[in-house]
Amino acid sequence: MRYRHADVALAVKRLQHRHHRALSQELAPLGLSLVQWDTLRHLHNHPDASLHDLAVLTFQTDQSFGTLAVRMAERGLIERVPGPGRAVRHRLTEKGAQLRAAGQERVDAVVKSSFSALSAAQLNQLGELLDVALGPDEA
Repeated sequence: MRYRHADVALAVKRLQHRHHRALSQELAPLGLSLVQWDTLRHLHNHPDASLHDLAVLTFQTDQSFGTLAVRMAERGLIERVPGPGRAVRHRLTEKGAQLRAAGQERVDAVVKSSFSALSAAQLNQLGELLDVALGPDEA
């Protein structure tokens, strides 16, 4: 079969939608939404990130992420720490770190299952092709 650009784009979107549904279902028993877990993951990798940086990383606007950050701080998942000037930095709490780790196990299982039909070589090829399509700024 010869794939057109639109066919590939739709397949990527369908896979993303499948992942979102499955991940949301797996994270719900932990009391986390996908965007909340993604925030914990990014804070694990980028301690002391600014609100704007986290908004960009989680595909949110600054305003919507600000609301999310306040709710997560109220739940004891993250802490908001004053930074230089008016900046606010964010850090994981112990509870947030524990939920991130528990969520990571569930996320890994979902994604591994999703790609289980691919051989290791095919998975590497897919990753390389996506890196090429994304280009150097997003790879």
